Amino acid sequence: MRGGGKQHVPPAGPKRDALRNKGQFWTPDWVAEIMVGYLIAGGSQELFDPAVGTGAFFKAARKLMSETNTTLALFGTEIDPLVLEMGLADGLHQSDLANVEIRDFVLHPPYRMFDGIVANPPYIRHHRLTKETKSKLKNWSKEVIGKPLDGRAGLHVYFLIRALQHLKENGRLAFIVPADVCEGVFAHDLWQWITQRYCLEAVITFVPEATPFPDVDTNPVILMIKASSPKNSFWWVECQNHDAEALKRWVLSGFSERCDTHFIHKRDLSEALQIGLSRPPQKDISFNLMLLKFGQVKRGIATGANDFFFLTHAQASFWGLPSEFLIPAIGRTRDVPGNVITRDTLERLNRAGRPTLLFAPDGRPIEKFPKKMQAYLRRGEELGISQRSLISTRHPWYKMERRTPPPILFAYLGRRNVRFIRNLAGVLPLTGFLCVYPYQEDANFIDKLYKVLQHPKTIANLAIVGKSYGNGAIKVEPRALERLPLPQDVVEQVGLTLQTEQYRQISFL
Repeated sequence: MRGGGKQHVPPAGPKRDALRNKGQFWTPDWVAEIMVGYLIAGGSQELFDPAVGTGAFFKAARKLMSETNTTLALFGTEIDPLVLEMGLADGLHQSDLANVEIRDFVLHPPYRMFDGIVANPPYIRHHRLTKETKSKLKNWSKEVIGKPLDGRAGLHVYFLIRALQHLKENGRLAFIVPADVCEGVFAHDLWQWITQRYCLEAVITFVPEATPFPDVDTNPVILMIKASSPKNSFWWVECQNHDAEALKRWVLSGFSERCDTHFIHKRDLSEALQIGLSRPPQKDISFNLMLLKFGQVKRGIATGANDFFFLTHAQASFWGLPSEFLIPAIGRTRDVPGNVITRDTLERLNRAGRPTLLFAPDGRPIEKFPKKMQAYLRRGEELGISQRSLISTRHPWYKMERRTPPPILFAYLGRRNVRFIRNLAGVLPLTGFLCVYPYQEDANFIDKLYKVLQHPKTIANLAIVGKSYGNGAIKVEPRALERLPLPQDVVEQVGLTLQTEQYRQISFL
């Protein structure tokens, strides 16, 4: 996400990829005005934008200065001079850019502090950063917060940290960022550092219908932070429609004016940090019983080259691959329309020409395999399969991970269709699924655990541990799924026996 005005986001293709690589998704005017309003409400005399883009915040500042009879001196940095030219063509004045420097804000920041900072930083996920850049950022974050952030932190996270460092005492910062800043694996360390040193004053979230970025696969939040002593509570807002004027007036009033068109709640900071700042407040949620008490979660099999290792029956037959190296497998969540995988499911996929076989060689030398299999592996080397990033770390490159088929699968990324799936066909899932391995292997225990996991109350709790994306989609990582709270009344009703870390059984019956 970046500063700017209106923008058409291509649904796919090279233009979309170019936007992703630069993180350039422009800020709507109504959002920019709300964020600049936070600075004005606090009496800021300066507005510094570390990622100016096409200048949405500068234009919003000019409008609000006129409406409120205030003055803000405009400062900024931008790494791409071309987008500044776009801003001039879209309403920016040359005078607006008088104090804008072309520089990398995170790695080469300005030398001064500011009493007002506002930004829509580049939304560049970690896998789009070079190894050299990631290494520099991790080392720098260790110096700042005392430990390196997890490698999955995107560039926007480091923008936030750097901006906070450049905030004067009692200065104000308003950032619009993806929800992963509050939900990612790095979020705990990040927010411990922030909330021990700064005052979180407000978090503004959006229901899917009110999102400022309807064409972008992320769920945005606005953070409003003051460089003053921390407090134990903050304003949590769920923006429920595009009534921006009411929300802007509320912010300009110092959070005092009545606003009935959005959900506004004074929230306890410790509760919010446990649940996730971007997630709604939760009542009566207990983490005493989590999935980890009953089983562990692992990722599905990562082949590194599904086109080579995940095959149809026809492909396996054509290449003459022995059945002893072929394991029934499932690759896509949409290949499982229901909540159970059976042999009939596999037969239906076979008839449709879908791959259902995992080619899983062991670690013996190639020449020890049957001749036709040797030929297939040699072909893989000729095609460069052995040089692909994940595969090149294996020794030998074709040795496939061995795994017991999990009794329960979890379709972990989707829009309103994340679900647990009973695996009655004994298939191995690929990375489109997570694997749930119950601590006890008897069918009765597994069936009871599955029944608890399928319960609507449990499914509702996925929003507490999942990462939210655009249009209501959530994604749940393995360690997060292990922290899924299981409602105690449901566990008791089903008669599921609790398994502690020492595997000591405690019955609720």
